[in-house]
This record gives sequence, C-alpha cells and structure tokens, in this order.
Amino acid sequence: MIIYPAIDLKNGRCVRLYQGDFEQETVVNPDPLSQAKSFEETGAKALHIVDLDGALSGDLTNFRVIEAMLKTLTIPVQVGGGIRSIEQIEAYLSIGVSRVIIGSKAVEDPDFVKEAVQKYGDKIAVGIDAKEGLVATRGWLTVSDQHYLDVATAMEKLGVKTIIFTDISKDGTLLGPNLEQLAAIQKQVPTVQIIASGGISSREDLEQVKALNVYGVISGKALYNGNITMKDVVEVGR
Repeated sequence: MIIYPAIDLKNGRCVRLYQGDFEQETVVNPDPLSQAKSFEETGAKALHIVDLDGALSGDLTNFRVIEAMLKTLTIPVQVGGGIRSIEQIEAYLSIGVSRVIIGSKAVEDPDFVKEAVQKYGDKIAVGIDAKEGLVATRGWLTVSDQHYLDVATAMEKLGVKTIIFTDISKDGTLLGPNLEQLAAIQKQVPTVQIIASGGISSREDLEQVKALNVYGVISGKALYNGNITMKDVVEVGR
C-alpha cells in the first residue's frame, strides 16, 4: 500500500481544513517546497497535492508553486483541484505530474473523463468525495443527488483505473477512516485502484485500511500533528 502525505495549497501555503470547510483553515507550513522535500527525504514514496484555490475557481491557481515543488522532487506526485479542461491536464503532465485527479468535473461531465482517459490512460484519476454517501463537488460546497458507489461504477465503465475516495465527514477530524464505505467501494469496482482519504488518525488506522487491500491511503492532519510519523508511513507502507 502506498501512503501519500498530503499537501493542500491555499494562497501558496500548506494548510489543513476541517471537513473541507474553507473557513476552518490552519496553516501548517508557509513553505510548501520545504514541506514536500521533507516528506521525500523522510521516506515518502509519493505525494498527494491539492490546489484548494483551484477547487473553488476552476483555475490552476497554485500551478507555479506546484511546478517549483516538482523541480525539487524525484518521487511521483498526483495533483487535483479545479481540473476542468484537457489543457489543464496537459499543463500538469508537462511539468512532470504523474497523475492528474479530476473531481467535480467527473460528476458533472462524464464525457470529459472518457476523453481524458482515452488520451492519457492511467495518468488520470477521479476524486469521489462523499457526504453521507452522496457525492459533493465544487470544493465540497455543493452536494449532488448521486451516490458514491453509482459514480464509482460509472467511472470504472469509462476506464478509470484510480479513484481517490474521501468521506468528507471524516476529513481533518482525526476520527478514523470510514472503513465500511471503503470496503464497499473496493468491492463495487474491483478493477479500480482505490486510494482512501479522510479521518486517518493513527498507525492503527493505516494498518486497518491496509487490511482492506486498498491501493493507497492519504494522510494529512495526522502527519502534521505528529499522530503519525514518517517512520509509520515507511513501515506500514511496505
């Protein structure tokens, strides 16, 4: 299992949100380049980066920051937040991003996902963010009427090979992951690599997610708070 330290970018700084609430923001490091390098130097095998500003605006707001980060890193990086066009995907891939995550646009325009997958294959991932089982979009500000398992099934049929699944109610809470929903999505789309996100609070949580045989897990707040160490990341991720 790959454990992805998370770097969420807002106004060019590393922040953490509580349940996706942009009003509940904590700056964890004003220097994302040093944070990314620190994760790599302490054993991270890959990084997960989200442009929070982009998630709201639909623009690649922190593109230059991410570009600068990639110039200092040798490990794979997946990036999401505000991906709305093929041109944006191409821009990220051109600077060395390994996987681009389509979020809101995947729910609103499945044909866009189909086109992206046909062009870029497994370099495309889809982010499914759920609130009480229903998929949320636009920086989690809008909740749709679509169930997360139905969206996952649709994405699998389009050829998507990686899904990042987040239970919004768990995000940034340190209350533990939603193992029931993770097990359900893993069973629903067996040909898709599932990356779990939201609620990770301890090494035990990492081990419980690993026991589900998911492909990967993202850890943010727990790493920044010290609830999980990079030693845990390296050892559990083996």
